Amino acid sequence: MLRRVLLVGALMAMLVGTVIFAVVIWMGLEGVAISAHGWIALGLGVFFATGLGIGLMALVFFSARRGYDDQV
Repeated sequence: MLRRVLLVGALMAMLVGTVIFAVVIWMGLEGVAISAHGWIALGLGVFFATGLGIGLMALVFFSARRGYDDQV
């Protein structure tokens, strides 16, 4: 039980640290303007990266349920 609490606490601390880092960097870019093409590229990048992550995780679960990993 203690290990799980420590693990969750460490993961939450890393998440909070990452969000704080992202906000500080984002606020430091006040003088930078992003054009419409930049926003489209950013949106497409997020969309395809998320889709790739979802697809790879689906393959992991599919492989595990079909037993392809049991021999290894």
